[in-house]
Amino acid sequence: MKARLFPLSLLLICILLPAVSSAAPGLNALTTTPNADGSQTYSLSIQILFLMTALTLLPGALLMMTSFARIVIVLAILRQALGTQNTPSNQIMVGLALFLTLFIMMPVFQQVYDQGVQPYMEEQITASQALEQASVPMREFMLGQTRESDLALFARIGRFEEFETPENVPFTVLLPAFATSELKTGFQIGFLIFIPFLVIDLVVASVLMSMGMMMLSPLIISLPFKIMLFVLIDGWALLFGTLASSFLV
Repeated sequence: MKARLFPLSLLLICILLPAVSSAAPGLNALTTTPNADGSQTYSLSIQILFLMTALTLLPGALLMMTSFARIVIVLAILRQALGTQNTPSNQIMVGLALFLTLFIMMPVFQQVYDQGVQPYMEEQITASQALEQASVPMREFMLGQTRESDLALFARIGRFEEFETPENVPFTVLLPAFATSELKTGFQIGFLIFIPFLVIDLVVASVLMSMGMMMLSPLIISLPFKIMLFVLIDGWALLFGTLASSFLV
């Protein structure tokens, strides 16, 4: 397979190389325009380069700056509590977490677009101003979900002074504090979900032990009861509703 792909890749390079070489000179992309306040505005090509570089950090931002981490942790603990092993699969769990994250974060994303992206596209503000204005809704969301103890922890580690207002908290402190708080909250919710299923496992194991059926695995007997309990109480709706409401400030 690799032997077939190599000639095809070489052919594509030979076709695209003349087009790239005949394009506009790349030196124009390095031009900057000085502003009246002393700052500089970069050309569009450099801005696109910076944007493409920033897109490489998008998966990390999606994991650590949104509700994605908490949802994935809870879903993973739920699957472990049910004892269904690989059902639902990892792809389904990630898909559920992704779309639920989009549902929860949509108001924040809308504010980011209205305050930062749209004015920048209409050339009303500069790129730095757009970045600053777009970070405000994300900062408010992350501060609303972050514990003060976690903020104090990373501020002490980073040797920062006490912050007078939430706006003074730098992102270098807010990001790890928010991630730590999300891990704590996710495991707390997962613990509360795990308890009822653990009780079912204990009851089934005790009944099997009293009947002398020690060679029979309790998981085989308890699995249908746990699934039935989860379905009867409409567990998926309760779980998603609880996760969504846990982000309401």
